[in-house]
Amino acid sequence: MNTWFFPIEKREFAGKRHLMIGLRTLHLMGVCGYAGFFLFGLASERWLPLGLLALASGMLMLVLEIWADGIFLLQMRGLAVLLKLVIFGWILFDPAWRVEGFFAIILLAGYFSHAPAKVRYYLPFSGVNASSSAKYREYKEYRGLKG
Repeated sequence: MNTWFFPIEKREFAGKRHLMIGLRTLHLMGVCGYAGFFLFGLASERWLPLGLLALASGMLMLVLEIWADGIFLLQMRGLAVLLKLVIFGWILFDPAWRVEGFFAIILLAGYFSHAPAKVRYYLPFSGVNASSSAKYREYKEYRGLKG
């Protein structure tokens, strides 16, 4: 298991939690403004700055989660983020689905933000619940699995 992408211990730094809270808050503000495009078809000058705020803050949160522990991308919470990005891309290429896509993204965000740990940290490709790469390694060692 690659220890840069899947570190021995989750990477942290002082103030990370507060930074993530701030980024989530900015992201929500941006998504609210972006609703002007998705739901009301407003002119881009009305929603674009907030759309860019949503995109930038969302990408920063994603990068921080992956940096902390790449297992994020294999957990249900990370897979939900990837699915939201796929839906977002689909909307860009087929704007006729922007309302349905917007609500699908909100549904995924709301569910996985508030789901219990056994759902958020579930690894569907291995059938294991692991909150970190270290926990996944412990599980594999306990079960005598390789890889």
